Amino acid sequence: MSARDEILARIGKAVARAEDVEIPRDYRTTQQVDDLVGLFAERVDDYRAIVHVLPAAEVPAKIDELVAARRMIRPDGDGWDDLDTADGVVTTCAVAVAETGTIVLDHGPGQGTRAQTLVPDYHLCVVRADQVVSCVPEAIARLDPTRPLTWISGPSATSDIELNRVEGVHGPRTLEVIIST
Repeated sequence: MSARDEILARIGKAVARAEDVEIPRDYRTTQQVDDLVGLFAERVDDYRAIVHVLPAAEVPAKIDELVAARRMIRPDGDGWDDLDTADGVVTTCAVAVAETGTIVLDHGPGQGTRAQTLVPDYHLCVVRADQVVSCVPEAIARLDPTRPLTWISGPSATSDIELNRVEGVHGPRTLEVIIST
């Protein structure tokens, strides 16, 4: 018997004597927020992302302005650059969470592949106001659990043992978000 089989047998024996317990599922699934877009913008800013809240009509011009001097990956197939030479990526998102300032990509249309959103040093994400929900359970309810999900809460950052913050180690060093109202 392998160590794995032995461990699984012990677990099976231990749980065979346990009573069935009902797990309560009465946690909060929504939250009342007066200004979802405002809270989301505030929380994204707290994560050191650059945030722009703009009327929908102004978004295309702002995107053009922000990407003009960069070699960008555009997941819609327009202007693809080699992943290793691209300065950044511009995407949409599947949903955004106001309470946590989190953007969720399911890598559907306009969202690119996981590599395209993690390798370049700059990520510009366009979030529509109707994609912003109050809390994580509400976001999960909107997502397809069979799709690959990337949850982004600010630019990539980590800290060393002395708590010195280092950005850009595991993803883009700069996250810029346009919230289209």
